[in-house]
Amino acid sequence: GFIGSHLAERLIREGHEVRVMDHLSTGRKENVPPQAVFHEVDIRTPEVGQVFKDFQPQVISHCAAQVDVRRSVEDPLEDARSNILGLINILENAVKYGTRRVIFASSGGAIYGDLEHCPAAEGHPTRPRSPYGVSKLSGEHYLRFYQECYGLSYSSLRFSNVYGPRQDASGEAGVIAIFTRKILQGEKPVIHGDGRQTRDFVFVEDVVAAHMAVLDRDGQGSFNVGTSRETTVNHLYESLSQIVGSDPGVTHGPGKKGDLLRNSLDYSRLREQTGWEPRVSLPDGLGHTVDYFRKVCVK
Repeated sequence: GFIGSHLAERLIREGHEVRVMDHLSTGRKENVPPQAVFHEVDIRTPEVGQVFKDFQPQVISHCAAQVDVRRSVEDPLEDARSNILGLINILENAVKYGTRRVIFASSGGAIYGDLEHCPAAEGHPTRPRSPYGVSKLSGEHYLRFYQECYGLSYSSLRFSNVYGPRQDASGEAGVIAIFTRKILQGEKPVIHGDGRQTRDFVFVEDVVAAHMAVLDRDGQGSFNVGTSRETTVNHLYESLSQIVGSDPGVTHGPGKKGDLLRNSLDYSRLREQTGWEPRVSLPDGLGHTVDYFRKVCVK
């Protein structure tokens, strides 16, 4: 997948032995680094146990998820099967085979719900507006249970809106990837609502760096991973069209159910405890992303 492939590359560069599980519903096998051992496995199935038995991982990075907010609203049961039951299956095997630590890809863009203030810190009330947000918050509660009951160490990384090379541009999630592909192909992107809704866009390399920052921690808890900056969807489109050098225009559709009006995350806790800060500016990150899609998009 998108984030997992970048993370696997970084772990390998730093000398770790890496295995990847993915059932390739959205991920792509060519994204797996050649030095990693790949298992085409659905995390909800008993086959997960055989991978754990063979490898007995010290640390698990759990990035597998159903990430489409709209799809979660339309089919909450399937969202829960992937994001809750899949996680429980991983955690059960982690306990059984002696895993030391789990790093969980949570969502600061979904679990807080409508923000009382921006940027939101980890202590902000959690009132998710979509089944996807509910499933991510449930995952954090399960991690705390497994820590208290079995001593399994964990960190939950509450990502804001992650973007960058390899993001899937064919679904509903990942507005930057979707807009970029549309603009490069001369098509009008659809903005849901009036476009004044804000998001906190964080580049994938910064997200990987946040993961590495908590890799060897002994403490437990949740950390926001974002930039503390709001960007409107309208401004995002304008920035991308300028970088691409083309402005095909946009169409406006109805707002999405479960969507948020504003979002940005306060990353102070992660900075204070690990020294992590986002390093890639939005203009630079958008430039890297456009360069990638220029290579893969066929006009």
